[in-house]
Amino acid sequence: MDAGLIGQIGIGACLGIAAVGSAAGSGIAGMAAIGAWKKCFVQNKPAPFILVAFAGAPLTQTIYGFILMNILATAANAGTMPSFTLLGLGIFAGLGMGASALVQGKCSAAACDAYGETGQGFGNYMLVVGLCETVALFTMVFSMLVAG
Repeated sequence: MDAGLIGQIGIGACLGIAAVGSAAGSGIAGMAAIGAWKKCFVQNKPAPFILVAFAGAPLTQTIYGFILMNILATAANAGTMPSFTLLGLGIFAGLGMGASALVQGKCSAAACDAYGETGQGFGNYMLVVGLCETVALFTMVFSMLVAG
């Protein structure tokens, strides 16, 4: 059964909105990493390459959006979800994952600044970044349960 245009929009929105959040979050964190490296260079300190982990952290939400998009497409092809349900689930799941990536990027930016200046606390910072990630994971898993 065809999900119809409305359902197809939801399927695509799931990935698209999550990817927009990933792009914004990675951009924010990446700019902070570059700024932290610049401070290190100015002070003749080694620039910690580990900041790339913070800059790249928001990218995983795009993967979650892709996984959920495929689940929604499977549900649409099986005819188990009405078009407007696919639309709503795709948009709101995408927003949840995208917002998670955006906030994760902001936390990663703060982590880049702190670690670049002190060289300490990587595990603590990564824990907070991981908590932001959890929102996207919950969104993906709970949406998969709804999609069946």
